[in-house]
Amino acid sequence: MKTVYFVRHGESEGNIAPIYQSTDPSLTEKGKQQARIVAERCSRLPIQAIISSTQLRAKDTANIIGETTGHTVEFSDLFRERRKPKALNGKPFSDPEAQALNGKWWKSLMGEGPRAEDGENFEDILTRAGKALAYLIQRPEKNLLVVTHGFYMKYLVAKAIYGGNLTGPIFSSLAGSLIMENTGITVLRHGSMKDPERWGEYGPWQFWIWNDHAHLG
Repeated sequence: MKTVYFVRHGESEGNIAPIYQSTDPSLTEKGKQQARIVAERCSRLPIQAIISSTQLRAKDTANIIGETTGHTVEFSDLFRERRKPKALNGKPFSDPEAQALNGKWWKSLMGEGPRAEDGENFEDILTRAGKALAYLIQRPEKNLLVVTHGFYMKYLVAKAIYGGNLTGPIFSSLAGSLIMENTGITVLRHGSMKDPERWGEYGPWQFWIWNDHAHLG
């Protein structure tokens, strides 16, 4: 059996500003403290390797965890956040044109309507999530920690649960309900169920824990 502990990055400057988050905001002081707290918790987990998104807020979180656990962090674009249209980066939420573009992008993320400029859409992220899960399956370690992002985590979990049966309407029903706290821990297990042939190309995955942030008090 393989256990994957997913950690959302600590609070970033983009999480608290009234703007559409830019590509690579840094952690706030609160975010760094959150990372130190979750790092202490991770030091008691049986992790054998740490993999992180290549974006700064995740990299910094992962490096803080790695310093505490003694692991060297590996980086992969498979675990970066959904890519928004560049025209949204840094625009205030109050900007009417940005609001319209964001609405179009949201529909494309749910599998509805055309692609929004150069932003990733449902099919793009679904393909990447599938590659990410396949990558984790082929890793030799039995216990992995992955530092990633809140919205992308929804795709990973949905893909693990539904495999090739995941559709836009199914994902849309989950997207507004699966909320993730900064440094929340989500756990997926692979290979613990009987008759793996029944569970599709990425299975059998078990959705074990979502957004455990008890370490934050």
